[in-house]
Amino acid sequence: MDIVTNEQLSVAIAMITGYLLGAIPVAERIGRRKGVDLFQSGTGLAGASNVRRTVGKKAGFFVMVADFAKGLAAVMLARGLGLDGSILLLVAASAIIGHWNSIFSRFRGGDGLASLAGVTVGLFPGFGYLSLVAAAVFSLVGHKIPYYALLAVIVAYCAILAAGTFYQADQHLIIGNGVLCGLVLAHATWGHISRHKKTMAIASEQIPSQNEVLQGRKSESL
Repeated sequence: MDIVTNEQLSVAIAMITGYLLGAIPVAERIGRRKGVDLFQSGTGLAGASNVRRTVGKKAGFFVMVADFAKGLAAVMLARGLGLDGSILLLVAASAIIGHWNSIFSRFRGGDGLASLAGVTVGLFPGFGYLSLVAAAVFSLVGHKIPYYALLAVIVAYCAILAAGTFYQADQHLIIGNGVLCGLVLAHATWGHISRHKKTMAIASEQIPSQNEVLQGRKSESL
């Protein structure tokens, strides 16, 4: 009796490879080539949005495509190993975790929105692209709305939910994709809150307190 089956070995290989693909630090490398430390600039994230903000639009677009490709490649590789169904969700999650916590960047990374889009298309190759269309249209129309990129994730999932119901896709994959969307949104929101608190703390340390100002004025008057 085999201790490890071929399927289990394939799952392990796919998950490890998925993590490593997601962990490829495309954004960080491009930032360094331009002399920009993304973790110390802009949003402090190694993602397409921060690259666009700190390096340039062309570089940001390239990173977005590359991060998308990482997620798509992870799931398609798993399919190539003969895996399907809910197991693909584990591989998709591995790719996103790799993007969040890259072993090549001291376990730092980005929000994973583009990688999420990639794994979504990989999970639903027949109609997954509809989520990209829905997110792109929403982003163009609502780009002035605060945190529109996060809202675009919800719009994209609604498109998957509708298309998946229409085409009678695997309900486990649809629900699992929703869980992945929720995790990415939660990770991005928590990261934003943490960075905002850190920024406010630094700002409060740099601004003298009211008592210090009053004491300074008293000293000047003496």
